[in-house]
Amino acid sequence: MALWHDRRKRFSLLRAATLALLVAPLLALIYFTATHNLGARPRTEAIHEAGLWSFRFLLLGLFITPMRRIARYALLVDVRRMVGVASFLYILLHLILYIADQMFDWGKVVSEIVLRYYLTIGMTAWLVLLALAVTSNDFSTRSLGGLRWRKWHWLVYPAAILTGIHYFLQSKLEVFEPTVMGGLIAWLLIYRLMHWAWRPQGEFPLWAIAASWFGVGVAVFLLEAVWFWIAFRAPILRVLEADFTFRSGIRPGWYVWGFGALVIVIGLWRAITATLRLRLASNEA
Repeated sequence: MALWHDRRKRFSLLRAATLALLVAPLLALIYFTATHNLGARPRTEAIHEAGLWSFRFLLLGLFITPMRRIARYALLVDVRRMVGVASFLYILLHLILYIADQMFDWGKVVSEIVLRYYLTIGMTAWLVLLALAVTSNDFSTRSLGGLRWRKWHWLVYPAAILTGIHYFLQSKLEVFEPTVMGGLIAWLLIYRLMHWAWRPQGEFPLWAIAASWFGVGVAVFLLEAVWFWIAFRAPILRVLEADFTFRSGIRPGWYVWGFGALVIVIGLWRAITATLRLRLASNEA
């Protein structure tokens, strides 16, 4: 019952909804496995799906801190640990499925991880997330102390970067979603660095946050164009032209800008409602 109750032992709609969100991909994976709807290579597809959802939930957990401030919704902190632990459990499932796919041949598993550099990177990220998951409890927080515990859990950012590199390399030519997720990681790092560098009393103005999203989107467009030039010798300017004429569909940079626009809209909405509440309170007074 504790999973969907807050610290006061009361039912929490936020925690219950978060739990449902975290369990849904696992239930879907079980269903599609049981109904033989995972494609021609079901074991490989199951491995990829578990790893992908681990990465998605890792990013979701990293977004909780900025959205707590921008959306002015402090209760989001209550589900941050839940999301982080779920991310590790999915990456644990990812590893278990990979070992099972190798028929539990531990010699082959170890040699593959050592010899294939993208697996080495992924395993490094797994070990970092293991260390974070083990210390994601009240006992560890008390033992390490609040400040040391927070510094220890800054390792989640290197883990996210390593996971993104692993995903990008493993995807080979299908790098659309890894590119989008790379842009999201870049913004999260920039946001954190902005807070470390300037330490605002509250939150940055929305124009500064919008500018950071705009800059990250531009970088994604440029880096994707450079990648196509390296991989396929496609002219950079022609790739950029296709991005903005939508000849090749909606490219990753637009998705990054879309996420940024959503964040700004939520921030504007919360700012407007907060202002209206203050005016209403002053009028009643």
